[in-house]
Amino acid sequence: MKSAADRRPARGLELWLLRHGATEWARNGRHTGRTDLPLLAEGEAEARSLAPLLQGIAFTAVATSPLQRARRTCELAGLGEGAQVWDDLREWDYGAYEGITTAEIRRSQSDWTIWSHGCPAGEDAAAVQVRCERVIARVLALAPCPPERSQSGSLPTDRAAASLTAINSSPGPASPGASSEPACRIALFAHGHLLRSLAATWLGLGAKGGALLVLGTGGIGVLGYEREQRALLRWNVTAP
Repeated sequence: MKSAADRRPARGLELWLLRHGATEWARNGRHTGRTDLPLLAEGEAEARSLAPLLQGIAFTAVATSPLQRARRTCELAGLGEGAQVWDDLREWDYGAYEGITTAEIRRSQSDWTIWSHGCPAGEDAAAVQVRCERVIARVLALAPCPPERSQSGSLPTDRAAASLTAINSSPGPASPGASSEPACRIALFAHGHLLRSLAATWLGLGAKGGALLVLGTGGIGVLGYEREQRALLRWNVTAP
């Protein structure tokens, strides 16, 4: 059943999803859930590269995972001041698979994926989806629901959309038929699997749909609406 917020969609809402910079385990393909690793020097550079893209953009709220790799990325990206810590933005709990790679897991379970099988003593997609739905409900509660504006279908003219369009490999209208100036932007700093699950949940695919959405370290995704339909506006954008 749709929530009251979805019956009256926040057409001017954008969710900016920002994955933290590189860590040692991320570079080695090791599942990093609750292990609180710092950013590599490379990861700090990725985080700093976000700052020029985000500078001057008005965010209604900024939230981050409690883990230091996300909090540090938020800080280096220039949005640390006033950022809220949301526990639901933690990475998947990999349980018994914490710190090991997919290749190692598949030695005993050849068809294993995080999306289809989950993690013993950790989370599966159904559990993560519950967290994603809570995040979305929290975001919608923060977002105003402005009156519908004229539907121009033109390219966005605000600085945020222009920045992303300039570095996107396939630029186009951020949201055809939508208002060119979002009334509300919310930035969420978190982790690869969690943000992929969140985006897929937003799109109605469920957390398992995150398998279709690759997001690199330091990557940005933007979710929003095309008219009343939830939509993916930008995905896996990185600074040059």
